[in-house]
Amino acid sequence: MSAPSRLLLKLSGGAFKGEEGAFSPVSIRRITEQITSLGSIELGIVIGGGNIIRGAKSPWLDRIEADTLGMLATVLNGLALRSYIERSGREAIVQSAVSTELTEPISPQKARRALANGQIVIFVGGTGNPLVTTDTAAAIRAISIGATLLVKGSNVPGVFTEDPSTGRDPRLLPEVSFEEFITHRYGVMDLVAVQICREHNLPIIVFDLEEEGAWQAIAQGKTVGTLIH
Repeated sequence: MSAPSRLLLKLSGGAFKGEEGAFSPVSIRRITEQITSLGSIELGIVIGGGNIIRGAKSPWLDRIEADTLGMLATVLNGLALRSYIERSGREAIVQSAVSTELTEPISPQKARRALANGQIVIFVGGTGNPLVTTDTAAAIRAISIGATLLVKGSNVPGVFTEDPSTGRDPRLLPEVSFEEFITHRYGVMDLVAVQICREHNLPIIVFDLEEEGAWQAIAQGKTVGTLIH
């Protein structure tokens, strides 16, 4: 796989958590350092809101309301990340699928121009609709900006044959086809997102954010975690 020229990074909201709570300065600073270490790669970022609320796992709320809160949670995460990125000396903009006075509306054309000018574009608000995951938002944003690779970073090392926490013999798969992923319904990434990427022939890498050297390896076109293609 060749080195990506334009990358869409899907960040789990859980990556922002730490001992301090939902927002850990240590965690966000570490993520920012990794982001800025990617150098000249044009970078778009989609952020989840799981450090604050997960709509599908909030049974005490109506699902639509919970998902709406989740979309707003991603806005908070995006604004926090932009602040840290700008402190590091890079420019960043935040585009949101839900309207706020603190963000710009989603505009693929403006996002592509910003990326070409060296700015990092942070996409928040998911797709702007309930019942849709931020994985799916990541696939849509990746296609809309012309990314050559979608990378999902979380606390999961990659795609396993079965759930590592409950399976009898889970095996990490270094590579899997779109068709195999969809057929076996592997749970690491939303199936709709994978289907969108398959339709547009956009490869996906799923990797552990904490894996040493993983970010640099991806920037060099190397596969870490699992490649879905």
